[in-house]
Amino acid sequence: MPPTTPVPSVQTDRRYRSIAGLHRDLSLCRRCAAAGFSISSAPVVQGGAGRPAYLYGQAPGIVEGVTGAPWQGRAGRTLRGWLQLDEARFDATFYCASVTRCYPGRVSGRGDRTPSPAERRLCTSWRVEELRLLRPTLILTVGGLAATAIVGARTLIECVGKSYLVDDAIVIPLPHPSGASSWLNDPTNRRRLGKALTHARREIARLDEPG
Repeated sequence: MPPTTPVPSVQTDRRYRSIAGLHRDLSLCRRCAAAGFSISSAPVVQGGAGRPAYLYGQAPGIVEGVTGAPWQGRAGRTLRGWLQLDEARFDATFYCASVTRCYPGRVSGRGDRTPSPAERRLCTSWRVEELRLLRPTLILTVGGLAATAIVGARTLIECVGKSYLVDDAIVIPLPHPSGASSWLNDPTNRRRLGKALTHARREIARLDEPG
């Protein structure tokens, strides 16, 4: 049996001085694997201290798990289309994070595995520290798990089309742009999305306005 490489431990309650320091530890994080959960990638890490907005999704997909960068697959293209941003503007605007930071793998015949509540708790401190350091003025949540984590919404119907104020940041929930979701098959939900996107685009445009 080949020798194993020790995995550096990462404190779960550390207060960081910089996003760069957080990224160094996050890139080494193996909390979920050490707890016995099946994950299929290393953590996906992207974004810098200068990003004015925070985009919070559910978990990386299979493409993101391979590339190590967020929103690289079809869902990312759909999301950028919704927001009317090209890839360069999207990357310059958003610090991209997610409820869990590693690709969770697939469930046979059912798409990507939904991260368990325990996995979500293991990743929570990354979000807490990111928001403390970044202090974004705009947060977009993508999907139900992200909306629950940030604004406590129980369902997408409850929150999409509304906006919230959390620690001086405007929070706008969006549904997930995955083609596997049937949520947008309902015309009422499409109207909710249209309202949310109108608000999101307006707030993104305001990010460029002089202070």
